Amino acid sequence: MEPVAAVQEPTGVVSSPAEVPWGAVWGQEAAVAALREAASDPESMTHAWLITGPPGSGRSTLAYAFAAALIAEPGDEPAMRQVLAGTHPDLTALRTEGVIISIKDARALVERSYFSPSLGRYRVIVMEDADRMAERTSNVLLKALEEPPERTVWVLCAPSDADLLPTIRSRVRTLRLREPDIDDVASLIAQRTGADLAVAEQSARHAQRHIGMAQRLATDAAARARRDSTLRAVLGVRGVGDAVEVAGTIVAVATDDAKALTAERDEAERAGLLRTLGIAEGAAVPPAVRSQLSALEDEQKRRATRSLRDGIDRVLTDLESMFRDVLMLQFGRDAVLINRELEPELRALAAAWTPERTLTVVDRIGVTRENLELNAAPLLALESMLVTVASGRTP
Repeated sequence: MEPVAAVQEPTGVVSSPAEVPWGAVWGQEAAVAALREAASDPESMTHAWLITGPPGSGRSTLAYAFAAALIAEPGDEPAMRQVLAGTHPDLTALRTEGVIISIKDARALVERSYFSPSLGRYRVIVMEDADRMAERTSNVLLKALEEPPERTVWVLCAPSDADLLPTIRSRVRTLRLREPDIDDVASLIAQRTGADLAVAEQSARHAQRHIGMAQRLATDAAARARRDSTLRAVLGVRGVGDAVEVAGTIVAVATDDAKALTAERDEAERAGLLRTLGIAEGAAVPPAVRSQLSALEDEQKRRATRSLRDGIDRVLTDLESMFRDVLMLQFGRDAVLINRELEPELRALAAAWTPERTLTVVDRIGVTRENLELNAAPLLALESMLVTVASGRTP
């Protein structure tokens, strides 16, 4: 893939030994059938697509499989595998690790979209996390989506079509992925990881069918323990002091997780850049190249911020599931609990609270997620939310 500023290659979409390129796509038979037909029949083809589905449903995996089917000639498995690996020159992919997709990133994609395919049948532009575009950024894409070159195909991915502007939605064909059953996800995780089926089922349930998160929980006992500890700590919040303490703990744990996920990669990137610039390890960085190092550090800071926000958002998703369980118990629906391990505590809370108070807390968690996306300070946002948990009132 030719280098483009801020445009990244997909990170290791590897097909299973089953049929290439669709073997890595799991549980989305109807979507695969629709994209197969489009890739093989020009009459079924649309030059701008939006793949939507809940986190972990396989949006990106499906997008790259579709790209492979479009770019490679039918039966050309080496070319398909090259696309899946992210190294084919006719694939351009953007997977942002920042809080938003910048106008600069979008313009780079638009510029690349007007290049003719160099080897394949089509040039394919894949934009993961298209929901992270601000309105100004979306406007950059409009003309390219409305009038793409004949042999260019755009594939956007987002949780929901409602996450994109109406002007974008009107220019794409939307393909909605189904949400898999918990038992199906558990079976897949047990097969992939060798985890005990009971652990896999619990992980699939706690991850709310998010395959990647379920796999992490199933293979990481510490992550399962942290999740349980966090939920129990929130259940124990009784006043402002508790709210401040628990909020601080959540942010500290999320920060440590973010550092663990990014530190090794950051150091490898820095060492690689210094080698490229011909600077020995431990040597002083000449002033002439400090700007390049500063640019890398800025990008790493943005990535760390996104990683921290994602970690806190995961905690908020878990809290939503817990208070949703309380609401289910209040309406007598105890067969659909996500957090069965906490059932005694949740029943006690359901008896002590009114449904109106539970809904107030659930709504406040949603508002907190929105505020964090708007760059609210994580600690203050969580403290405010936990005060609502303790009091039943919004600040």
